[in-house]
Amino acid sequence: MIKAVFFDIDNTLYSYDRGNEAGMKALTVYGETVLQMDRETFVKVFRQAQQLVKERTGADCAAVHNRLIRMQCILELLGKPLFPHATVMYHLYWDSLLSSVRPEEGVLQLMQLLKMKGIGIGIGTDMTAYIQYKKLEVLGVSSYIDWIVTSEEAGAEKPAGRFFDLCAQKAGAAPSQCAFIGDSLEKDVEGALKNGFKGVWYHKNPTEDEKRSYPVIDSFCGCIQDDRICLGKEILI
Repeated sequence: MIKAVFFDIDNTLYSYDRGNEAGMKALTVYGETVLQMDRETFVKVFRQAQQLVKERTGADCAAVHNRLIRMQCILELLGKPLFPHATVMYHLYWDSLLSSVRPEEGVLQLMQLLKMKGIGIGIGTDMTAYIQYKKLEVLGVSSYIDWIVTSEEAGAEKPAGRFFDLCAQKAGAAPSQCAFIGDSLEKDVEGALKNGFKGVWYHKNPTEDEKRSYPVIDSFCGCIQDDRICLGKEILI
């Protein structure tokens, strides 16, 4: 029996790829108009900054996603002053991303039905907590959420066992009573399965082999079958 369903956020509840594109476009315009840099150079330095942050923080922690630290590293690499640029660039990126955020079709209806059935809803995400809260508010799903686990709180990124342990602990359920839905096969699906959860892959264009290998959702709309919920062929609620 499923007592809790956890969702990843980025590229699961909404298209992070589209949002990131909007954020990066705003940043490159800022680089051109304010920092007086051509687009190609700015993008190159942005990638260098990503690697620099990873070297400084390590890859298995939420700080690696912190855009303020990333903006700081960009400015350090360019020899530009941190003030006021770092915080301006941070807000410019996230504000642009948030303005493009739209919930995946059917996800609101799925959450409504889960709540009607008394199933708890959690969030499990690799990211710093504040911006993920903002995304959930913009997506219009915040009123459905019972628990949130971020890698910032867990002290490790998915697929670490301590991350999934905290999810089950917050849900007050055994891992086998929890389903975890996400777009990353390695982190969300296999990570969930290795830690006793029912892992469900959100994958819009799965092959037949992939459908046979894992529980797959290619559309949240397809999860709702009359008054039943189907999370892949194997998991019925």
